[in-house]
Amino acid sequence: NSNRQWGTEKRTAPLDILHDKPSTRKLTLNRLAIMATVFFWLSYIFSIIVRQLIEGPGNYSFTMEAFSYSLVVTFLTFSSLIYLVTRQGALERFSKHSRVPRAILDQHFHNHKAGITVLVPSYNEETEVIRKTLLSAALQEYPNMKVVLLVDDKPYPSNPKLEATRKIGRDIELFLAKPYGRFNQALADFKRKHTSRKTVTKRTIQELANNYIWAVKWLNQMAFHEKIEDHVDVFFVEQVYRELAKDLELIAKALKMSIDSNESISKARIEQLSQRLVSIFKAKVEVFERKKYLSLSHESNKAMNLNAYIGLMGGMYRKHITADGVILVPTQTEHKDNLVVSDSEYLLTLDADSILLREYCLRLVYLLEEPQNARVAVTQTPYSSFRGAYSRIERLAGATTDIQHILHQGMTYYGATFWVGANAVIRKSALEDIVETEYVNGFKVNRYIQDRTVIEDTESSVDLALHGWKLVNYPERLSYSATPPDFGSLVVQRRRWANGGLLILPKLFSVIKQRKLQNEPISQFEIVLRLNYMASIAWATVGLIFLLAYPYDGRLLSPLVLLSALPYFLAMASDLKYCGYRYSDILRIYGFNLILLPVNLAGVFKSIEQALTGKKIPFARTPKVKDRTPTAMMYVVVPLLIVGFSILTVWRNVETANWGNAIFAGFNAFVATWALMAYIGIGNLMADIWLGLTDWLYVESKPQNLQSLITEEPIPQWQAILYHGNDKEILPRYAIEK
Repeated sequence: NSNRQWGTEKRTAPLDILHDKPSTRKLTLNRLAIMATVFFWLSYIFSIIVRQLIEGPGNYSFTMEAFSYSLVVTFLTFSSLIYLVTRQGALERFSKHSRVPRAILDQHFHNHKAGITVLVPSYNEETEVIRKTLLSAALQEYPNMKVVLLVDDKPYPSNPKLEATRKIGRDIELFLAKPYGRFNQALADFKRKHTSRKTVTKRTIQELANNYIWAVKWLNQMAFHEKIEDHVDVFFVEQVYRELAKDLELIAKALKMSIDSNESISKARIEQLSQRLVSIFKAKVEVFERKKYLSLSHESNKAMNLNAYIGLMGGMYRKHITADGVILVPTQTEHKDNLVVSDSEYLLTLDADSILLREYCLRLVYLLEEPQNARVAVTQTPYSSFRGAYSRIERLAGATTDIQHILHQGMTYYGATFWVGANAVIRKSALEDIVETEYVNGFKVNRYIQDRTVIEDTESSVDLALHGWKLVNYPERLSYSATPPDFGSLVVQRRRWANGGLLILPKLFSVIKQRKLQNEPISQFEIVLRLNYMASIAWATVGLIFLLAYPYDGRLLSPLVLLSALPYFLAMASDLKYCGYRYSDILRIYGFNLILLPVNLAGVFKSIEQALTGKKIPFARTPKVKDRTPTAMMYVVVPLLIVGFSILTVWRNVETANWGNAIFAGFNAFVATWALMAYIGIGNLMADIWLGLTDWLYVESKPQNLQSLITEEPIPQWQAILYHGNDKEILPRYAIEK
């Protein structure tokens, strides 16, 4: 492809669903890495800091330098240690995990058919991206499922893209209607013919095998006709269509082998296998737009988009037209125009740029329905990245995503799981346990998922813990999500991730206090892992800025600092190789993090701003479009300043023979320069600076008729008067003549 950058990978096949079982050697080496990190940090503190404070000049300036430097080193070493500890937990889980056999899953869901509603919040996404997400959900092998696309675009005025999005649900149902009709009729015929029979004939088994072969051919035909434009399209075709086809083909072969060997299969198993085909192709896909209804929250964030629909579940509503728009009024009287929203025991929240593998719902719901997991509220497979990225920055961001998948698995080992919002199966009763209700403009608003910060999944994790619920990461790779393809969209995503963790810390302390009052054990590992997850971006960013900017006394530097960090870098390099990347990517990630320093710092400052003002920070959605997203000038200028300052630091320290600082600054200048050129690009960098310098020349046009944002047609004046009364603030927008 002509759009592929040099230095990317052409491999599109994902990693295996199951993690390799780590060897005893790997587990032992990681334990040694943990011990080495602690040993070298202690050695540095006592042999350098303490000794210099005792034997050094003893003045105030040097003492403060020693204190601040040791504090920075301690915080950074702590984060490195947490990585190794979490990694150890992941390795332990991978070594003990075994899959539930498929026959047990089929038997379970033949008797237990708890409903699941898949909620896909969407805002301004490409129609093709949404279609693949919805299809991956619709083709889940689950017996009782409904998929709902929650469109958050402004409903009026409409546009061709929005109209195409509105038709997606109906198009998918029509698309799957033929195979569903065939297999549903076959299942009905089987039940009718075998009402009184206890065994099945070879002919019946052969008919079932033929149905499986028909499904294989249909799936392969759909894969052949699918349009391929990028690596995500390749993933969808190969992993959703063709892998499902391979799975069904294997079942067909097994059925034929049973016939050839004159082996009998129970009636119950044949019925389960017939039901499986029906479950795969049965599709109920709806599209819901909350902004069409005045009585629902219109706050621009993913949490409230989800909350608006969840709050309607299990109810029937009459559409009442008012002067400002349509209000949903609960009713018990049935009418063809009513909005009926069915309820379900489970919810699956899924980002509109994510794709699920075929057994996601079966395996995660089965986990929730095991007796020992009755208090598990959320289970998920932290998403992996699509391989074969066309841009270097998407490839490297994908590498960090795959590393995070491992770390999240380790956090579950210590009971410190956090909900990662891209995908999760949620027990609805748990959300009802943490719901907060308020009234806005006279309408009831339920907040199941908190939107106080822009990291709604993290805060909801703590809310669930406060109410005694647990969260679990399923130790397999069953979900994939898009990684920002350019620096601009990555900035939007990472700035949001860096914002909010500090604000949630008081809730974490409440969880600790409550657990202790209830005499429930809470391990120190869980506390420090949760603390690190929410606050490490803040202290790591500030600490690294101090190391970059402040010319510390050379007597405080020591190889012991590097040795304490070495196990972390070696472990991460090993994990990158395990995930299919290169050992050298560890250096690229370091440079990548350097140019993201202003982004992380901006997120931290936004948290502080929100804490001081009490005002919510606007939710910035990560762009999921094919065009490049421009970057605010600050986020490209500051990395340039980091390079310039690092070069200046090299020169100053060479003059004073402070070789430790000079080498460190030189290394930072090199990797940051490489990151700027590789992940932003000189042309894009200059374009973003130019846009930042000239942006003030342009003024965004605003619609003159505010009413057009709410309804398609102007509301008659008499309706406005009857609805609002003599409200001097609202009536002027209807242009009512005196």
